[in-house]
Amino acid sequence: MKIAVVGAISYPGSELIRLLVGHPGGLHVEEVVSVSAPGTLISDSVPSLRGYCDLTLEPFDVDALAGRVDTVVLSVPHTVAQEYVPHLLEAGLRVVDFSADYRLHQADLYDEWYHESHKSPHLLERAVYGLPERYRNRIPDATLVANPGCYPTCAILGALPLIEHDMVEPNSLIVDAKSGISGASKKPSEKTHFVAREANVTAYNVGIHRHTPEIEQELSVVAASPVQVTFVPHLVPMSRGILSTIYASLRTRTTQQELIDVYQTRYKAETFVHVLGAEEFAETKAVLGSNNVHVSVHLDSRNDRVVVTCALDNLVKGAAGAAVQNLNLMAGLPEATGLRLPGLMV
Repeated sequence: MKIAVVGAISYPGSELIRLLVGHPGGLHVEEVVSVSAPGTLISDSVPSLRGYCDLTLEPFDVDALAGRVDTVVLSVPHTVAQEYVPHLLEAGLRVVDFSADYRLHQADLYDEWYHESHKSPHLLERAVYGLPERYRNRIPDATLVANPGCYPTCAILGALPLIEHDMVEPNSLIVDAKSGISGASKKPSEKTHFVAREANVTAYNVGIHRHTPEIEQELSVVAASPVQVTFVPHLVPMSRGILSTIYASLRTRTTQQELIDVYQTRYKAETFVHVLGAEEFAETKAVLGSNNVHVSVHLDSRNDRVVVTCALDNLVKGAAGAAVQNLNLMAGLPEATGLRLPGLMV
């Protein structure tokens, strides 16, 4: 598979290239595209790639891409992907999109949460939500894969077994999520400068975060009925990683071991989702730099609630690693090819 990465010097784009330069299965980065630094070497903008990927950054040109690659990964802001995707598909290219533009099934839902009218709503039904743990059978034949958001990946995988087994009240879910600053994109802002973030934790976009409908959409599909969540994101003073703590009211009485059994059964065949023991809690350092997800589930018997902790690296499983899973499936390769890496921890 010959791949072009558009938005190659973004955090998710450069992370994808890092994972692909040593890929053993034939996924090859053929072209790198940047509208902000065309004509320069990617390794000048991303020094860690020096000696591994020294390609020249090119301007975006559909015709040029169609002549050199068969698959394009877009790491561009929402609304920008809508400008690119129709032309790429018309040129016969397959697309994996990091943006939120094709994750939601309904155009009016996109309009409501993103305050923009969707420019290619006819493609929403064509897009496959790129969470292999849910849509593994649909991804291989997809021509447009909507890579999940980092927060939704953590929330969905954390809550999925509870919803599948109808163990909790579907509208009692509270997702308290904490993310490293890289999740806010490479472009700095007043809120993401070092002086604003160092030794500081803050909630933001409570009740209005754009990832909320994505979480609700996917859990509602599983429940076969509407699921509504309270989603509270936070920025914490670290570069990368997400920890989500999920609370929900139990429908019926259960035990700690029964909860663990449900999670272990659901994820026993999943390479990257690891269920922890009763006395363990997910932590971001344990998954740093890896495609792994750590999940722990705990019974709060006094309050008839369940508490789940879920950790992942927002740039790997929350973005680039998930894309490699999807690209592997699209190329007919084993899904875990090139991704069996432990976390860095230190």
